[in-house]
Order: sequence, then structure tokens, then C-alpha cells
Amino acid sequence: MAAHPPKTKILISANERLQSLKEAFEKKYGESPLFYARAPGRVNLIGEHIDYCGYAVLPMAIEQSILAAVTVNDAKTIHLANANPIYKDFTVSSEDIKIDRNNPQWYYYFLCGVKGIQEHLGGDPLSGIKCVVDGSIPASSGLSSSSALVCCAALLTMEANHKSLNKVALAEISTKCERYIGTEGGGMDQSISFLAEEGTAKLIEFHPLRASDVRLPDGAVFVISNCCVEMNKAATSHFNIRVVECRIATKMLAKARGLDWARLLKLSEVQASLGASLEEMLRLVAEVLHPEPYSREEVCRVLGITAEQLSTDLLSPNTQHVTQFKLYQRARHVYGEAARVLRFKSVCDEAPSAGNAVQRLGDLMKQSHASCRDLYECSCPELDRLVEICLQSGAVGSRLTGAGWGGCAVSMVPTDRVEAFLTSVRELYYTPDPHRAALEKQSLFVSKPGGGAAIYLEE
Repeated sequence: MAAHPPKTKILISANERLQSLKEAFEKKYGESPLFYARAPGRVNLIGEHIDYCGYAVLPMAIEQSILAAVTVNDAKTIHLANANPIYKDFTVSSEDIKIDRNNPQWYYYFLCGVKGIQEHLGGDPLSGIKCVVDGSIPASSGLSSSSALVCCAALLTMEANHKSLNKVALAEISTKCERYIGTEGGGMDQSISFLAEEGTAKLIEFHPLRASDVRLPDGAVFVISNCCVEMNKAATSHFNIRVVECRIATKMLAKARGLDWARLLKLSEVQASLGASLEEMLRLVAEVLHPEPYSREEVCRVLGITAEQLSTDLLSPNTQHVTQFKLYQRARHVYGEAARVLRFKSVCDEAPSAGNAVQRLGDLMKQSHASCRDLYECSCPELDRLVEICLQSGAVGSRLTGAGWGGCAVSMVPTDRVEAFLTSVRELYYTPDPHRAALEKQSLFVSKPGGGAAIYLEE
């Protein structure tokens, strides 16, 4: 049976960030918080853009997190404030929560989590809350700041309404409810935020959702570096275009093999229906799909559907404008990346302390970045340059992490080279550019596997 998020009594004054949040709350509302909620960000070590295709991913939680201080009342009003003054306050009735997907403000992500719990509880009115949120995850960096905010909001809403849900249920609710803001993600971010455990990465598998420990090799650490280009998944269509391309590729492959293609939505479902290996799926992609982009007309002709059915059944609201679809490239990336995740875990399981384990994992990370860059086209020039610098600075592997189109790279660096690596990346990427130099302290850091979401009570 899945465990529940921990609820721990702690000395607030011994934690500088919690103490600062408590003071901000008291200044804002004139009372002390009843409890605190925390949900961590994550770094995905390998397995990019495949969770929404049904495939396993391999992330770990990071120290950076969303923290919230909360009190509860009977007013049925939600008062939200942010410790960062650039984010404005928001107040709404808990009986009338509406989310504007065309205006992805921070408080709408928070309200996704509230609404998800409300709907899970049958739509009953919720208790009113007063809340101050503090985030240490850089926004739009590929480290899951938005999903951590959704998870934190879901967790504190559950606690404020005296309900109890296990970690798997909370992760599944948080995945589903983030779609209110328009992001069609697959569940990795929310799952690791709740299921993470200190000291271990996790293989996250779906349908059903489950997490297995992955012991990372001795002799190397993971370093995160932000390219300082922001990308908001909900504010752009890049992410959802890839979801749609994978959905159409699923239909095309299924139809070519005589499957009930109208029923299948994910590339993993085609593999499961055929009982094929990932290597066989890669051969099928090469056999069935052509490298040239598909037009809307060709998709309709091959599937035997109308333009209206394409728009209604396969495209999402913010992909209605798309006229060409790179099905071959997207499917090749997904099946190839799914295989790399399994190889990565296999190396960790077989020989985490073997001399060549670090190099083998580094090679898989390099292959992953090349696939993200060339086949999935979710990188950007700054990320490619940063990955290049990380490799020449001593990393054995480096790749973009998160949705891409900006955000962070994650690099695997031998322990004895870490200081030289940090100095080199600082000098080659951050120092020459004033904008990057100003952000460097929060943009370049060593990360260890952290724990999952939790509730804190003051001692």
C-alpha cells in the first residue's frame, strides 16, 4: 500500500527559509501559520518527453522547492500571496475557482492543485485558506517549478480540509489537474515530487504509477546549469505540438499494422499491442513513416478522417494552427529514449561501483541530448552551447533536462573534477555575459537526490 506524505514537527527558527516565510506570513496576515507544505523540484537524469507517451523516466528530486505557509478559516475564500514581490496577490472564492489557460500566472498553477483536490472530493466547498508561497526553483528553468507549485497546492489543500491521500493518489491528481492550465504532461514531475526519497534517484513507471529506487554510481555527481533562457510550457505551443505529433504517429503506426488505431493514444500502447521490442519499434518507424514532414491533408488521407476530425480529436486548443507534423523524427526519439532509460537503469543496477559505469552512463546522456536536439528539436542554441562547454570542462555526459527550448542542462561529473568543472563552466558560459553572470549563483550547482513532498508543523 502506498505511503502518505510525511507530517513532521520541526523547529521553524532553526530553518532560515521557513523562519523567513513565517515572518512574511505574519506581516501579511497578522497571525501565525497553522502548518507548512513543501514540494520539491526535480532534475530528470534521462528520459525526456517520453512520460506522456507512456514510457518510464529516471528523475531525482532536488533541494530547491516550493514552500507554503497556511492558515485555515471558514470563510470559503482563498487568499494567496507570494514571498517574491514580482508575483502579485490573488483572492478567489473556493466555490468559484476558474483557471485562465490563456494567462498562465503563478496563482493559476496553484489553483490547479486546489481544484484537483476539490474535484477528487466530489466538488464539495473547501475550507478557506490564507497562504504565502515561497519558491527557490528558478522559474521556467526545466526543473519543474510549475508542477511543484501544483503539487504543493494539492498537498496543502488536502491537509487544510482534514483529508488523507497517499502519495500515488496525490501524484495522479496533480498530473491530471495541471492540464487545467493547458499543459498535456505525462506525470513525471508530479510523481517524483511526491515519491522521491533522499539519497536515491527513481525509475518512474506509469499505468499503474510506481517508483523504483535507482542507486547512482560512486565516483560522480550531477551538476545542474541553467542556460538562462526561459521557456514557459503553458505559454507556448512547442510542448503540446510534440504531444500531438506523438499522438498522430501512434495512429499512423497502429493503422499500418492493422491495430484498432482509433483506440490507441500513446506510442507505448502500439508497442504493447504488437508485443514488440523497442528495437523492433524503431525498425517499424523507419518502415512506415517518412522523414519528410506530414501535411494535415496527408494525415487525414492516411487515417481516413476529415479535417474537422483531425482538429477535434487529435489537435489540442493551442495546436490548431499547426500545418506540418514531423512524425518520423518524434517517434524515433521516443522509442530510442525509452531504450536509453532502461539501459541507464541496467548499468546502475549491474555495476554502480564498476570503473566503466560512469562513462557508460555519460555516453547515454550524450546520446539523449543529440536525440533531443536533432530528432525532437526541443533544444536551443544556448543549451547546445552550454552542453558543449560542460563536456569540454570535464563532464562525462551532459544533456538538456526538462521540456527544453531553454532551461537547464544536467551533467555527470567525476567527483575529483567537480571544482575544476564549476570554475571552467563559470568562466566560459556565465562570466562573459552580464545577464548570465548576475544569475550564476542560482544557475550552477551540484545536486544530490532529495526527499519528496511533506507537511511541517511547528514544534
